Amino acid sequence: MAISEKRLRQKEQLRDSILEAAKSIILKEGWQSVSMRKIADAINYSLPVVYNHFESKDAILEEFVRQGFDLLSETVLAAKGKLLQPEEQLNEMAIAYFKFAFEQREYYQMMFGLGMPSCERVKQITEIGNFSNILIDTIKNLGNFSDTNELILLKFHTLWSILHGLSSINMVSMTATPNEMQQRVLQDAIKGFIKNIND
Repeated sequence: MAISEKRLRQKEQLRDSILEAAKSIILKEGWQSVSMRKIADAINYSLPVVYNHFESKDAILEEFVRQGFDLLSETVLAAKGKLLQPEEQLNEMAIAYFKFAFEQREYYQMMFGLGMPSCERVKQITEIGNFSNILIDTIKNLGNFSDTNELILLKFHTLWSILHGLSSINMVSMTATPNEMQQRVLQDAIKGFIKNIND
């Protein structure tokens, strides 16, 4: 039992080392420069060892996407938990999302480097679905939706487009943190979103 636990721990440590090596390469050279061979060289293991943990470069990216959406979900849930009113919750969640995009820039760029996840992708990756449900549940509490599914999904996609669009636009400026004008634009957009639901 002790031997199998030790092997499991070693396997997890090696997996973490592979991800850390990949992240280091991404930060220095960009995602396009990542290769399974470079990762193997970075951790001083043979190529088959890396392939035993991840079947491809895309599988590594998917793991970063999972981790990123887990972190984002934790961030917006913590923001939501600070307040009771749905309007205030959504506003706080939007600010938390925006800050996450800047503070976790590397994760955010890997999460969205290939564009907004498609509905099919959301179904395949549980962590994206979990994050989506956090936003959807909050939107449901904002208004009286009689035409539930279609309208709520429309509002969800609108909200996510606002958050991702503003984050991406402002990320291009490469500022370390959102400035006052960027924060005001976000606040204005969220107020308009909430007003539209309540009207």
